[in-house]
Amino acid sequence: LALWQGLVAVFAPPPFILPGPLDVALATAGRWPFLLRHAGVTLLEVGLGLAIGIAAGAATAVFVAAFPRLGQLVWPLVLVAQALPVFAIAPLLVVWFGFGLASKIVMTSLIIFFPVASAFGDGLRRTDPAILDDVALTPATHWQTLAQIRLPLALPSLVSGIRIAAPLAPLGAVVGEWVGASAGLGFIMIQANARMQTADVFAALAVLALMSLALRACVDRLALLLPAWAREADDATLSHKS
Repeated sequence: LALWQGLVAVFAPPPFILPGPLDVALATAGRWPFLLRHAGVTLLEVGLGLAIGIAAGAATAVFVAAFPRLGQLVWPLVLVAQALPVFAIAPLLVVWFGFGLASKIVMTSLIIFFPVASAFGDGLRRTDPAILDDVALTPATHWQTLAQIRLPLALPSLVSGIRIAAPLAPLGAVVGEWVGASAGLGFIMIQANARMQTADVFAALAVLALMSLALRACVDRLALLLPAWAREADDATLSHKS
């Protein structure tokens, strides 16, 4: 922030090109009630989209694990859908679902769906074969093995997927608002950018960044509800990926 302010002081670019952090702070403080009201709209879209996306992604992963033969047909379709640029279909979502909350919720859900389905599905597929071999010697059915062995062991992978997806949720809502909306942080950015009020754009970005950090913090807090062994496994998985 100090370097940014120093560069603005030395080169003195026009405020509509690059305002200093002090100007952004003043814009944020001066329009805080306005920003907070629109942030509430974006947060509602993010919350609903996050819940739907997590539920759909987890359900898809469980379906693929529960029905392997059907999963061989469903999973390639999921991968193909993931390869499509989600942002490119944002205008279509507005046409299909309107300018209200629905199109933003669907956009957010799509962004959340793929990381959750991929991570959870990977966790379900990677159950230790030695454990499955031991379970095969018991009277446990396929469904009991899935519910009591594979699902619990895959919980760390599910949490890892949510950790990746949660900070992306505001992005989905904002992109939907860019395409067409009458409220929200994305709406503020579009309107402020059209009026060359760049400080207001940065102010909305700052609120959006705080929202993403808060969502990640909430996921980390929810991860503490996992059993101790699952938390340790999750930490080990993240360390290995790092």
